[in-house]
Amino acid sequence: MGITGSLTPDQLELFHSQGYLVIESFASEDEIRGLRKRMDELLTQFDCSVSSSIFSTKNQKHTTDNYFFESAEKISFFFEEKAFGDDGLLKQPKELSINKVGHALHELDPLYKEFTYSSNFSSLVSSLGYKRPVVMQSMYIFKQPGIGGEVVPHQDNSFVYTDPQSCTGLWIALEDSTKVNGCLWAIPGSHKNGLVRRFIRGGNGVTFDQPSPSYEQKDFVPIEMKAGSLIAIHGDLIHQSFENLSPKSRHAYSLHVVESDGCKWAKDNWIQRELMPEPLYVLP
Repeated sequence: MGITGSLTPDQLELFHSQGYLVIESFASEDEIRGLRKRMDELLTQFDCSVSSSIFSTKNQKHTTDNYFFESAEKISFFFEEKAFGDDGLLKQPKELSINKVGHALHELDPLYKEFTYSSNFSSLVSSLGYKRPVVMQSMYIFKQPGIGGEVVPHQDNSFVYTDPQSCTGLWIALEDSTKVNGCLWAIPGSHKNGLVRRFIRGGNGVTFDQPSPSYEQKDFVPIEMKAGSLIAIHGDLIHQSFENLSPKSRHAYSLHVVESDGCKWAKDNWIQRELMPEPLYVLP
């Protein structure tokens, strides 16, 4: 199957230079509306009294339960850390309490699969040199108003590791993403320094193999994006987002792509599955 790359030489040079690339108007208004409407339906169907988990990038004990591990091949719901009161009950409706939904939307939900496996994504990923790209995880991120949790500085290769390293993050803004409601921040060029640490799954859950370095906030730049824009993120780029204390949410759809041709999936990744997902495409 032939795939024509969609990125220009200047765009590729920018991506390799700064470690990320913003593409405006990647998703249409109709696509955004459809993805958000479908997520509203999934939230309505979700019974939070049955099973759920809390997501935090600061407190890793929340990411050691079976609900988290099994989410690799399911559509699972994770609450914001500040969604609950001292009595253990939600302080607001569940629709305003969820941090994210993951991690197999792109495989199990027909609408999200159609969007993910579209020619737009295939052309973009082809431009980045992938021969047999696989989406290992997908997330719908809410960044809820007032309680949307901070995401600490990190590299995507830490969590989605192959040998050799091959992860690229694809993050689509479904609402305007600004400094006010918790946009992404990154250190341009930081991907050139290589991977700092890995997030490893073992017998006692998950842990980082190295402590986090300290970063100077002055080195980060904000990446504000209009709804429909996409940012491609190199797997070694240091990036983060702050807590959303504003009254406006910051919805996004995020994918992590790896190469399955010549790259080996690490057995100690948090995602452990017998069968790899269906590739976006396969080049001869």
